[in-house]
Amino acid sequence: MGFGERIKELRVQKKLTQSELAKMVGLTYIQIGRYETQKSNPSSDVLQKLANALDTTGDYLMNGSNDEVIATQLTDKELLKQFKAVEQLNAEDKHLIKTFIDAFLTKRQVQKLAH
Repeated sequence: MGFGERIKELRVQKKLTQSELAKMVGLTYIQIGRYETQKSNPSSDVLQKLANALDTTGDYLMNGSNDEVIATQLTDKELLKQFKAVEQLNAEDKHLIKTFIDAFLTKRQVQKLAH
């Protein structure tokens, strides 16, 4: 199931029309239709508004999986927020950030071994 299908499924479950959902998030029903047919993807702001209106998470809408399990395992909420922001980046930027994290963790492991 894709992003658009998940939006439509949740909207129908909540017995909302496209117009009603659009009004809740400050869009037009035409834009909701574009999302549901996957002709357009929302900005991160709109994604969050859609998630709130549909009582779900942006992660579920985009990927079909809830991040609640991760959230309960990761106690640093600021770090979780940063990871969510990184997920929205393009592949090249994600790779760069992963490289920085890996380099930092490797440095720490080497420092521990030296002591």
